Amino acid sequence: MPSAMKTVRVVAALVERDGRYLITQRRENAVLPLLWDFPGGKVEPGEDDQAALVREVEERLGAAVEVGQLISFVNHPYERYAVDLYLYECKLLTEDLECRAVKKYAWVTSKEMESYAFTPVDEASMSQLLGEG
Repeated sequence: MPSAMKTVRVVAALVERDGRYLITQRRENAVLPLLWDFPGGKVEPGEDDQAALVREVEERLGAAVEVGQLISFVNHPYERYAVDLYLYECKLLTEDLECRAVKKYAWVTSKEMESYAFTPVDEASMSQLLGEG
């Protein structure tokens, strides 16, 4: 009997400012290199979603966030594992951002997102959010 595919719980922040959304580009040595996603990452054992999101945004962008309500959930199967992505509405509590564990970041409108290559799970989440999924 084949073993069940491992599922990774991932949280991401949807941060909006003046009609633009914060997205980040993965580094060259990351899984799915140079693709874009919403800032966030894996939930560690014993951590809740909010704590994971606060930690991940701080690690990646040196920024503090206030985590709001869950706005989207997507399950996406990859070749060796599946990702459960929980997208939360978040508010930045820090003005300045720095690229700590990302190649770069950008503030884009929902229309401009079409011109960025997103990870498959973030693409699915974005489509759901924009009413296309």
